[in-house]
Formats: sequence, C-alpha cells, structure tokens
Amino acid sequence: MALQTLDLWTLTRGRPQIDPNDLAEAVAVQAAEEELDYRTRLLIRDSVEALRQFWGEKRIRDWLACCPLREKIDTICREPFDEVGFPSLPRRLMEKTEPELIRQFLEHLGRSIHRETRVDIAGVVPCIMLGYLSRHTDDIDLIDEVPQELRDNHPLLQQLHDSYGLELTHVQSHYYPSGWRDRIHYLGAFGRLEAFLLDVGDVFLSKLFSARIKDMGDLRLLRPQLDKAILVEKLKTTCASFLADPRLLQIAKDNWHILFGEELPQ
Repeated sequence: MALQTLDLWTLTRGRPQIDPNDLAEAVAVQAAEEELDYRTRLLIRDSVEALRQFWGEKRIRDWLACCPLREKIDTICREPFDEVGFPSLPRRLMEKTEPELIRQFLEHLGRSIHRETRVDIAGVVPCIMLGYLSRHTDDIDLIDEVPQELRDNHPLLQQLHDSYGLELTHVQSHYYPSGWRDRIHYLGAFGRLEAFLLDVGDVFLSKLFSARIKDMGDLRLLRPQLDKAILVEKLKTTCASFLADPRLLQIAKDNWHILFGEELPQ
C-alpha cells in the first residue's frame, strides 16, 4: 500500500507530525488553485511561517525562489489577517523517516556482520515500510531481543546511529497479539541480515492497549486504512490475555471509543 499525496487541509488536520517537505509541496499545490477562501489563505500563510521557523530564512528563500507560484504565495503571506490561525503547525513539523533510509540502515548493518542473523521488526517501522504511516522514528524495535551478533558490536551500532539517526531497541513479544509469528511479513535479505515485519493489524491491536498519546496518534491514522471487521475478529481471537487484565481492558475500551465512537466489541 502506498501513501497518497495529501492536500494542504488533509495534511495539516489532525496529524501529530507533519513533514516539512510534504508541507511545502502541499502549499504549492494549494496555491495553484484559482479560488482560495480566507481560511485557506490563512493556512498557507501560517504554513509558510512554520516552514520559516523550521528551515530558517535562507532555505525558505531558496524554496520560494524555485516555486513557480512564489508571487502568489508572497502576496498571501503579506495579507493583513485579523485572527489567530494555526499556531500548532510549528510544533508539529518533523522530518519523516523514509523507508529508503531504513532499508539502507538494514543493508549497512547486514553487510557489517559475520553471521547469518534474523530479526523480527515491530513498532512503527512495519507501518512505515508498508506505506501505512509517514512519520519520524528514532528506533527499530526488534521483538524479544537484539541478536547477540548485533548487540555486542557497540562501535558499529554507534557509528550507524550517528550516520542514520536510527538505533536498534527491543520489545517483548508478550506485548503483541498471540499468533503474531503466523502473520509476519518477509521484508528481505540485507547482506547477512534477514528481516521480517510484524503485521500492521497486530501493531494496531498492540497500540490499542497503550495509554500513550503517541500511540493514539498512530491509531487514528491507521484506523481508516484497516478493515474494522478483521480487527474485531483478531481482537476477540488473539488478545485474550490483554482483555483479561482490568487495566489494559479499560485502556482498550477508552481507545476504541475514541476511535470508533462505540463500545469495545465483546
């Protein structure tokens, strides 16, 4: 599945993170429309100001210099708007982690080790690699443990972290629905490293039992992309241990109601 190009309103509405390059592209696309209402012009103005704060004056000038709609955008930015616009935009700008960066990291890692090694990747990386989410991450979560061949090579891991901004972490398998191994996806061979991705449905259900606001942000973006009926079936058949825990059950009830506006299926 591939992420679609988003218009400016869709990109900026309800997303915890916004990639600055995506925002700049969306501004240019939006500005190309002939009729722009007041709120859309205000959104363009605040988007450009957010980019200025994130990139700095030189880069924003360079971007505008290459933009065929520079004059129209400049005109909009000089308008005397009389209301507070979109103050959260600067706080939400963060460069997304591209799937290609993750691939290069794994390739570099796999060609630097001396034994055949397998990793099962969980967390947000499966959602990024399979095109469901487009956001920043610092971690590649491996299920249960970082294999000894990797974790004992501290200089290599530090060098890769310095170069790619990514590090290997681990998460215990009991945080994921039962039978996750039967639904795992083969990502590929990277040198001597063989990588598999947790199923996105299992990622969704694991986050459903999380109280972290960041996980709710991922859930909101994943929800319209996944089949609700399949999620309900998997919730009933693979999450018994989570549902038996009163604290986790209450978290899931709250999150499900936020996402779907209804009670958690029984």
